[in-house]
Amino acid sequence: MTATTTAVATHCPYCALQCGMTLTPLTPLTSLTSLTPGARVGPRDFPVNEGALCQKGWTAASLLDTPDRLGEPLIRDRRGEALRPASWEEALDLVAGRIRRLRERYGPDAVAVFGGGGLTNEKAYLLGKFARVALRTSQIDYNGRFCMSSAAAAGIRAFGLDRGLPFPVADLRDADAIILVGANVAETMPPLVRHLRRARDRGGLVVVDPRRTATAETAALHLAPRPGTDLALALGMLHAAVAGGHLRRDYTGARTTGFAEAWRIAARWRPEEAERVTGVAAADQRAAVESLAGARNAYLLTGRGTEQHASGVDTVSGWINLALALGLPGRAGSGYGCLTGQGNGQGGREHGQKADQLPGYRRLDDEAARRHVAAVWGVAPEELPAPGRSAYELLDALGTETGPRALLVFGSNPVVSAPRAGHVARRLAALDLLVVADIVPSETARLADVVLPVTQWAEEDGTMTNLEGRVLLRRRALPPPPGTRSDLTVLRELAIRLGQPASRFPDDPEEVFEELGRASAGGPADYAGISHRRLRTGEALHWPCPGRGHPGTPRLFLDRFAHADGRARFVPVDHRGPAERTDRDYPLIATTGRILAHYQSGAQTRRVADLVRTAPTAYVEVHPDTARRAGLADGDRARVVSRRGEAEAEVRCVPTIRPDTVFVPFHFPGAGRANLISNPALDPVSGMPEFKVCAVRLVPADGERP
Repeated sequence: MTATTTAVATHCPYCALQCGMTLTPLTPLTSLTSLTPGARVGPRDFPVNEGALCQKGWTAASLLDTPDRLGEPLIRDRRGEALRPASWEEALDLVAGRIRRLRERYGPDAVAVFGGGGLTNEKAYLLGKFARVALRTSQIDYNGRFCMSSAAAAGIRAFGLDRGLPFPVADLRDADAIILVGANVAETMPPLVRHLRRARDRGGLVVVDPRRTATAETAALHLAPRPGTDLALALGMLHAAVAGGHLRRDYTGARTTGFAEAWRIAARWRPEEAERVTGVAAADQRAAVESLAGARNAYLLTGRGTEQHASGVDTVSGWINLALALGLPGRAGSGYGCLTGQGNGQGGREHGQKADQLPGYRRLDDEAARRHVAAVWGVAPEELPAPGRSAYELLDALGTETGPRALLVFGSNPVVSAPRAGHVARRLAALDLLVVADIVPSETARLADVVLPVTQWAEEDGTMTNLEGRVLLRRRALPPPPGTRSDLTVLRELAIRLGQPASRFPDDPEEVFEELGRASAGGPADYAGISHRRLRTGEALHWPCPGRGHPGTPRLFLDRFAHADGRARFVPVDHRGPAERTDRDYPLIATTGRILAHYQSGAQTRRVADLVRTAPTAYVEVHPDTARRAGLADGDRARVVSRRGEAEAEVRCVPTIRPDTVFVPFHFPGAGRANLISNPALDPVSGMPEFKVCAVRLVPADGERP
């Protein structure tokens, strides 16, 4: 291949850091070389990554010409038969015809939609509109429900608004102290680590994680609670803050409400009591609090580890209560924030693919919000459906007597990523129609009746909203492969076939974004003043940005919080422990998470040779003593067995892991799927499943089966 000279400034296709990079297209030697030209990744000086990229970012161009890239629609004529190539017209006509018949027989909720936190803002917006206008269904949710829904709910009830980081990432560079709770950023978003250097070098970096992760290795203090006891730890540390004289009474009196109610619970949680429940020494709890309280600039940041529990909203609220007691949120140079995971985890939940939300982070059950959005869409407010099921509840209902009979999947791979994955695969198989739009034959696509090949990140324009609320323009660098279409075009073509006027469903990203701005105007996440044109000129625009002359809002809450009275809320919460307890048959606690080489369900990264060489197969981290008791040694094959299923993996003995805990990465397919064992117990507020705690036993792979 020979390189061209045109480098396009764009952003990484992976996590919510959305690192800046350049893509330089490469010209194939012949038209038969590959489906698309390849490209070379280059670094770009951008505030969140300052020219750095992780190994996933450096190898991201490999996704563009992966050998099994989908290049034509596929349909399955009958269940049990193989997928066969089809024209776009045949595939779309089939989907629309089947949808019409199912709706006529069972009603509009017979058809469901499942989206993804990696979709651009334009796609997320049009997907929500398509579900509610073209399908008239209430049955829409997305995989972001599995990612940040608990922090979002806790942020809204504390601050009146949810934005992962209400300040720029670069502000962390000046921190003297940072507590990271349930976040292994050295592996999940490595370029972020450079922003933690000052706190680390000053001995002010504290990491809360049951595992001695790569991030914990760099910390001055590592707190390793028993999985599922994070809230007890937060309560013990709040007690330590108050008892140690660190409560910022001037701040809490002027800027918050509800401290007394929250304190009535925390008053019972002396650090020694928290130590009994969590295993974290009382002295270490007090030291962590003193590190934050004594710093001029301090931040408390949470991640998936503290969210993915059946009590995740309360757990995040416990950490927010500690931050409020120390006077951190809304103070220049300090704050509380949540580290969003998926590439568009922030924007993906703001514009309508979540079951209870409309664009602009408006609530679907708010009559004023319904009137505003319906007017933009050109429909009557009463035509918009009510809120539907949350993600796991939706997947669990598929193919049942009262559940959807058809599912359209965009940007998600629930066969690997959903809790109780074996059960979810069976529910997908029970559908009358499964349609998957994807770039590769993911595990979910392989079950589909219709597979639609769509364009990917470097082949289309679109906006993303990163973890700091900055709206970014990801720009087209390459032509898409012949035979693919954008998700926007797929939605437009289906909508037209379902009787919608063509003008209601544009497929030009810039036109869709303009409409998104009108629909979000006046809402909590107001994009009305943001445009592709402004982003192309290099403006740094954080929402809310209510007008074309508005500079955006990089730092929220400096003057007031988003509640009507301008005050943040302490929320009284108490520890209740995980939904599932260990016992004689299941004596260990399994927790799941990401590793450096892979991302989400692995559908992308498992197709990158350099990343596969680094982490080729599923494994389970276990303490050597625990492995020995199970009759296992390093490198053996083991089964991790829960009350719902079992996953097979290679044993990796790790002396620093808790003896009562095993860790299973969730990126791998087949028998190695971590979510074959995970617990679908849901948080009652957010609908977040309890990915981080389930009771298991560890046995040799060739041992006796139940």
